[in-house]
Amino acid sequence: MSTEAFRGTFHQKVDSKARVSIPVDLRRKLTLEDPVTQDSPKTRIVMVYGGRRRTFVECYTIAGAAELAADIENMPLGSKDRLRAERDFIEDSQTVEIDDDGRIVLPPPVREKMGFGPADLDGGAMATFAAATNRFKLYRTDVWKAERVALEDDEDEDEDADPLARIAKYKTQG
Repeated sequence: MSTEAFRGTFHQKVDSKARVSIPVDLRRKLTLEDPVTQDSPKTRIVMVYGGRRRTFVECYTIAGAAELAADIENMPLGSKDRLRAERDFIEDSQTVEIDDDGRIVLPPPVREKMGFGPADLDGGAMATFAAATNRFKLYRTDVWKAERVALEDDEDEDEDADPLARIAKYKTQG
């Protein structure tokens, strides 16, 4: 598996058929972690639309989704945490193929999660791809902008602190 992280933020138009182009920078990692084979001739992406409070769809490489599933399998069978994780990350997910032009068709549950109705798609909807290390998040652009503003207005954040200081608190020793 690749150790390269997803990086960047990209705004893409969603067409009237619910197709959206995956930015090349993100597609590279998707392709690395799901090599084309005779059994799977196109690169795939796992789109997770579970989680009631989530305003985005989380997208994983095939390898990343397998890692997530393995983590869930390590949870105690029948526990509420495992049942919820299976519901939110396994049941409420879909594997989608990337076409030869680098696009995916947003499945109906993904469109619903993102809040895209037929009028939005006919009117030229915009989606935002926001990298998050081993995955990326897919938002309606207006929702992504609102969440960015809310995060920047967070009163708990010390504006004078160096952003690297937050990371250093969690850095592994060794």
